[in-house]
This record gives sequence, structure tokens and C-alpha cells, in this order.
Amino acid sequence: MPQATPRPNRAPRVGLFVTCLVDLMRPSVGFAAVKLLEDAGCVVEVPTQTCCGQPAFNSGDRATARALAEQTIREFSRFDFVVAPSGSCAGQIKAHYPELFSDDPNWAPKAHALAAKTHELVSFLTDVLGVTRVEASFDGAVTYHDSCAGLRELGVKSQPRKLLASVDGLELVEMADTDVCCGFGGTFAVKYGEISSAIVEQKTKNIVASGAPTLLAGDLGCLMNMAGRLQREGRDVKVRHVAEVLAGMTDEPAIGEA
Repeated sequence: MPQATPRPNRAPRVGLFVTCLVDLMRPSVGFAAVKLLEDAGCVVEVPTQTCCGQPAFNSGDRATARALAEQTIREFSRFDFVVAPSGSCAGQIKAHYPELFSDDPNWAPKAHALAAKTHELVSFLTDVLGVTRVEASFDGAVTYHDSCAGLRELGVKSQPRKLLASVDGLELVEMADTDVCCGFGGTFAVKYGEISSAIVEQKTKNIVASGAPTLLAGDLGCLMNMAGRLQREGRDVKVRHVAEVLAGMTDEPAIGEA
């Protein structure tokens, strides 16, 4: 695993990797990420970007994945850090870009360099910048789903809970099996629809059993998957990205609402 890039003495210059789903489906998550990073003292830029290449990579299309990775490396190499409000996209860059270019002496060092300075949003705030609290409020109980890529590839577990504990008025109620897959898995949900449906059905049972009226997570794909299932079941559970709550930006309708 590549070594982390040291924090510069000046204000960190952060390239925000917005992600495809945030850009197309939930831009408010991107704005929340910018607010959190700027409040923590970062200079944030959003360079030209496209997909990180994860769907192609997971489907075995290495040529397309490499082409998209090369574009990402070119656009983001000039920043001190690369931050994504998504464990899966950050995990793709950090864990799989070096793998993609392991046989290329020209691109391998570039891939490793980018991987070393890439972080999931909440992990970056707590583990790199040392943020221990946010100035935000939220009235009510929430439960939290640990998305697979963030948890297993990047070790994101305690970090969101640490910051959520500082949100005024918020109560975190842990659901059963919070670290079990929601059934999305990107192209997995398309290839294995019946299995995916069975997994998310069990997940929504745990969400509802927690009694919390709001569900949070750090990956929009997982959130959209769970929100869709909850709506089809007629469950009155609001679904939001954790960044929106931490930034105090919850005026937007919940995910899946009009």
C-alpha cells in the first residue's frame, strides 16, 4: 500500500473528485463536501473529470478502465490531495489504479503517486486534517450503513461516527449488521438482480428495526439502492449522504424524494 502524502505547511490544495452519481443525481453532496473541506482550511478545486473507471474495471474491461484512469491521473496530479465523497471511487483510485498500471513503467509511478494522496472525504477530514467536530445541527435519530468499499478497502468505520457525535441534536442508533452489504455493488446489482434484491431486503429490515427515521451512508450508490427499496416497501425513512448532515445542508429533499 502506498505511503500517505505528508500534509503541506500551507493550506492544502484539494482536488475534489465529485463522482458520476453525485454529479448527475445528487449535486448537493458535492457542495456539502466543498463546504466541509473549506471549513477545515482547504483550498478546493473541481477539475475536469469523468468516471474513475470502476464500472469498467469491475466488468473486466481493463482497456477502458486504464483510459479513464489516465485521464484522472493527468487532471489530479497537480493537487496536494484528492478527495472523494465516496469510498468506492476513492477505493478505485487508491487500491486499484496501481494494479491497473503494474506492468507499465511509465504510468505505474504516476498511479502510485495519485493513490498515495487520495482519500475518502470523512476519512480525510478526521485522519489527515485532524478534524474532531463540525458546526452543524440535526434534529433526530439516524442510523448509519457502512459501505463495503469504504470499510474494506479504506478502513472507513469510526471516522463518520466521530464527526456525527459532534452534530448538535443528532442521535446515532446502530442497526444490526451495519457492515453487511446493501446489495448494490455497482454492476453486481445489474448482473445478479435477484441476489441483490434479497440482500437489500434484509438491509431494509435492519434499517427499519433500528427505529431511526433517517438513514446515512458515505456512498451515493448504496444510498440510492437502499432508498429505492425503502420507497417500494412504503417505508417512511429519509435517506441522506453523511456529508449533507455534517455540513448542515439538509434543506434539499431526501434522496429519492421529489
